[in-house]
Amino acid sequence: MRNREAGFVPREFNILALIKGEERYVFIYDDDSRAELIDALRDQAADPGLTLTWFDAAVLTEKAREQAIANLAKEKPARNRI
Repeated sequence: MRNREAGFVPREFNILALIKGEERYVFIYDDDSRAELIDALRDQAADPGLTLTWFDAAVLTEKAREQAIANLAKEKPARNRI
């Protein structure tokens, strides 16, 4: 029996990545955790011990919004034109 037939709906994750020289920032989150992701980006941009800048956080936030829009477009069923 396939997973969907068994009532199991797979959880989808989004990935954002930023490479800055030797450092790697990788964020894996689901749609329900988007607000927490944005909080984490803000907190890391404010941390003087990290190289993540406010500009980086703004770009990553915009990418997260783009992913949200793309995910919504995938979820909406096509309208029946008949």
